[in-house]
Amino acid sequence: MRLILAAVALSLSTCLTTPALAEDVMAETAPTLSLERVFASPALDGPAPRQVKLSPDGRYLTLLRNRPDERERYDLWGYDIDTREWRMLVDSRALGSGRELSEDEKMQRERARVAGLKGIITYQWASDGSGVLVPLDGDLYLARLDGTVTRLTDTAGTELNPKLSAKGAFVSFVRDRQLWVGPVGGEAQPITPAEEADTIRWGEAEFVAQEEMGRFTGYWWSPDDQRLVVQRTDESPVGIVTRAAIGAKGTKVFDQRYPAAGTDNAVVELYVMDPDGANRVKVDLGPNLDIYVARVDWAPDGSAIYVQRQDRAQTKIDVLKVDPATGASTVWFTENAARPDYWINLSDDYRFLEDGSLLWWSERDGYGQFYRLADGQWTQLTRGTSPATALVGVDEEAGTFTYQAMSGVLTQQVYRARLDGTGEPELLTDPDFTNSASMDGKGRLLYVTRSSPSQPPQSYLATPDGKRVAWIEENRVEGDHPYAPYLASHVTPEFGTIAAEDGTPLHWMMLKPRMEPGKRYPVFFSHYGGPHVQQVTKGWTGALAQAIVDKGYVYFVLDNRGSANRGVDFEQPIYRAMGGAEVRDQKAGAAFLKSLDFVDPDKIAIYGWSYGGYMTLKMLEADPGLYAAGVAGAPVTRWELYDTHYTERYMGDPREVPEAYETASAIPDATKISDPLLLIHGLSDDNVVFENSSELIGVLQENNLPFEMMLYPGYTHRVSGEKIGPHVWNSIFRFLGAHGVTPPE
Repeated sequence: MRLILAAVALSLSTCLTTPALAEDVMAETAPTLSLERVFASPALDGPAPRQVKLSPDGRYLTLLRNRPDERERYDLWGYDIDTREWRMLVDSRALGSGRELSEDEKMQRERARVAGLKGIITYQWASDGSGVLVPLDGDLYLARLDGTVTRLTDTAGTELNPKLSAKGAFVSFVRDRQLWVGPVGGEAQPITPAEEADTIRWGEAEFVAQEEMGRFTGYWWSPDDQRLVVQRTDESPVGIVTRAAIGAKGTKVFDQRYPAAGTDNAVVELYVMDPDGANRVKVDLGPNLDIYVARVDWAPDGSAIYVQRQDRAQTKIDVLKVDPATGASTVWFTENAARPDYWINLSDDYRFLEDGSLLWWSERDGYGQFYRLADGQWTQLTRGTSPATALVGVDEEAGTFTYQAMSGVLTQQVYRARLDGTGEPELLTDPDFTNSASMDGKGRLLYVTRSSPSQPPQSYLATPDGKRVAWIEENRVEGDHPYAPYLASHVTPEFGTIAAEDGTPLHWMMLKPRMEPGKRYPVFFSHYGGPHVQQVTKGWTGALAQAIVDKGYVYFVLDNRGSANRGVDFEQPIYRAMGGAEVRDQKAGAAFLKSLDFVDPDKIAIYGWSYGGYMTLKMLEADPGLYAAGVAGAPVTRWELYDTHYTERYMGDPREVPEAYETASAIPDATKISDPLLLIHGLSDDNVVFENSSELIGVLQENNLPFEMMLYPGYTHRVSGEKIGPHVWNSIFRFLGAHGVTPPE
């Protein structure tokens, strides 16, 4: 609690505003926001801190901060709570070697969606607060608070998934498909067998765990440093996809083990062992090998291991209680899907408590809510039709937990509630903003990030009751803030709803350019459409949308059924029917746009990336002539090409429901595309592999159908950067211009 005692409460924030009387004059004189400036440094949104953590002794707050002159490079900074001063703890430029990362680390970063970042992307505090473990350029360093930095490894390979043990006595990492452990500052040794087959990996999460399950580790230390749970993965059953990573100056070919929908997954086993590899016992995961190991946790006192075992169909999770000494397991309880035509959404929003009870997130009543399991009895702790979205922290001494939940549909707030279920939840954040938060391990310090349509992200520290005590990034748009020159022409979004075919309200967001009476304007209709994403919120929209509006386009987004944070029934319509309800809902959005007197009904262009790219294709196929043009970035075209865990969750197993896959595919009806199409794809994409686009290209060419494409050698699923980003977007607007989707004269 040192921060709370030492910090001084600051004044309330002010949102980004412009004087009403001078607004029109200022907008006319404001510089145009170019696409080049959107992707340049410093970032227009202001600083973007990551990985905010509190030191175990409560003296330092640490975070990764990006550089003003290189927005994608992060250094480690510390905030001294006693002196209220910032200091760079690790300079990634000074310490880093710049050595190229291994292919394994590159792919792990791609799956964690941090492939575009440089410098330090993660770190871990030592449990005694003496220093920080920092991976950088494939090696490990221990940075101490006195400014000294000790290099722990210096190898040609990469130390993957590094960790300090729970009490800080050991450092561990994965190298050459084995788990290595050693005393901090001492020599590490492999503690798992040296397997002859290159399909065996120890201590690593398998592909689908990283890509789709949000699990990036394959080993777990016990609370007392005496034992580890270690994953053994056999990839031999997984089919090989020969992936050609086509670069600008050559092509590398990778034989990648990729578990496509309807094919075999890797076989995952768990073993418990000592830090030197001795006394190894196998965990009993049951007789069925075709399962997913979703989560692994130690009980707070180390007396048990809890494993979440998910079935292949993803309709249930068995929580196994495992004896660490023998590996024997029993089913503690089973969580079933909320309805028979639905699936289980995995979550990290649970906590094993010191008294042996469990705080657990579940959609069992149709909306994500929190429950407590104690003495075999469940108690529901939160209720309502606004889903709880994340567990923020738990203060067991105070008997409270803090969580995020939707407030209505368009904003997210932070609340505090009691673990015994009594009383009403307490709102901790400003409802004029959409908020998210994290806490220290004991739930006694709150870190809040918030934004609004007129305020880029801010972050601050608060007491557990939500009272702000110190800004981390106030990010006020004034003075030399990078967005300040464009403030006068900033457009605040408008929000509204239209009805889906079943009457469900669908929320939309619109940004309008400066308009002249009597003229009609083109629409840049952006969409994603897939599960686990919500685009329409009352948060900061970012500079790219503003740049599109500055070009004279109406910017429009609609969240269709199947998207996130509206409950089970809202998400369910995509079950075994991808490309159906979403396409019809977006069509309703187009009909709404065509009814507006300031919209040119013949100039509605649609754009999407990944699932959104798939949606572009399905929308053009379903309604030829409805849209003026379509841009499909890195689209899935046939779901059999995508991985097991994501695809089968929603679509089922293609061996069992082939007709659902045929209907959902963008290939059979590709010849129905008659409107202008721009196809974009990175030629080294290991997520939505290029075969998705190449199959579509072949069909269109063999049927003499015109289309345009822009391919990016060496780029993966993320095609972005200071130079490439503007190239992508300039290509899009050149394409729209060539087909007459342009603002009025």
